[in-house]
Amino acid sequence: MKRTPIKVGVIAELTGALSFMGIANANVCRMVIEDMNEAGGLLGRPVELIIEDGRSDDAAARSAAAKLVNADKVDLVVGGILSSTRQAIRSEATEKGGTLYIYPEQYEGQEDDPLIFCTGAVPAQQVEPLIPWLMKKTGARKFYLPSADYIWPHLLNKAAKRMVDANGGEIAGEEYFPLDHTDYRETVRKIMATGTEVVFNTIVPPGLTPFLAELHDAGFLARGGKIICTYFDENFLNLVPAAHFEGLYSCLDYYQAVDDPFSRELLKDYNRRFPGSAMFTAGSGCSGHYKGLKLWEAAVREAGTTDRDAVVRALDHAAIGQAPGGPAAMVPGQHHLRHSMYIAQAQGGKFRIVKNLGAIEPKEKPHGMGSSPALTAASAR
Repeated sequence: MKRTPIKVGVIAELTGALSFMGIANANVCRMVIEDMNEAGGLLGRPVELIIEDGRSDDAAARSAAAKLVNADKVDLVVGGILSSTRQAIRSEATEKGGTLYIYPEQYEGQEDDPLIFCTGAVPAQQVEPLIPWLMKKTGARKFYLPSADYIWPHLLNKAAKRMVDANGGEIAGEEYFPLDHTDYRETVRKIMATGTEVVFNTIVPPGLTPFLAELHDAGFLARGGKIICTYFDENFLNLVPAAHFEGLYSCLDYYQAVDDPFSRELLKDYNRRFPGSAMFTAGSGCSGHYKGLKLWEAAVREAGTTDRDAVVRALDHAAIGQAPGGPAAMVPGQHHLRHSMYIAQAQGGKFRIVKNLGAIEPKEKPHGMGSSPALTAASAR
């Protein structure tokens, strides 16, 4: 008898400005689902992976989510990089479709949809430990915040300003630009003129490369300036000349330099299966995709069913002992992960871990699981 597959839908940026990240994310999902099926599947059933191209475009991601939910009838949706993309996917997956959705990217926090679980880092795990550590280590006090104009930079900057102020620093400037903006000459002029010591960057591709080039050419790094970019990982090393980000600080749940045995073997396995420029990293969401799928697998096994509400209840406290960067566990009621965090610095075109922060709580607000319109409406479908 043919067993009905359990369906997992993934929305990955296979084309467009974020494809250098999205291709790697899709690869990770293929790897995890292949291993799951080779081990006998899930609950005695095969797991079918359906990958849709988000095209680095929110409207395309929204359409992909609608297809996965309404036509493919998936049990789970995974994916999205930008927060605006998460919102687009959410509108079709959870709000209209009542389908469980795992968002795997580091982001600004505060997502509270009862059908969404987040497996990336949040400000309490990135900004709160990194800024005080950097200010103490370097003595820097004056920050400038050049930013893309969408929800993630606005809320991340809010957290950054809070930490700078709490540690006796000041904000020299804060600017927001459209995602496709590429001329940063005037912004860099202001950075240099104000005596800024730290640039806290939330500009994203395609604007990232010209901004870092302009900053480098103006002599910001040469005069001792520091750059923080919390999403910067090894996947960006091929996009930007090494000299343009030398000394840059990042803070993520995984880097390829993490030296625990499981992380080393996982990276080796990924590189064997998917040689090329689309690397296994955290800033692009690879680690979040891996953790999300493995936590979902653990939740389904505990629930003994793919019934959405039963899986949600199990996923709320799911934990895995092995993951890239170390163990990971959902904090009950928060739908966000407790996991290990690392501060890394770009040195000679590579990232070197300069501080292992250990496991950090997400500090997200508890979800109101019982009375959610999304759960109530979807249960009535």
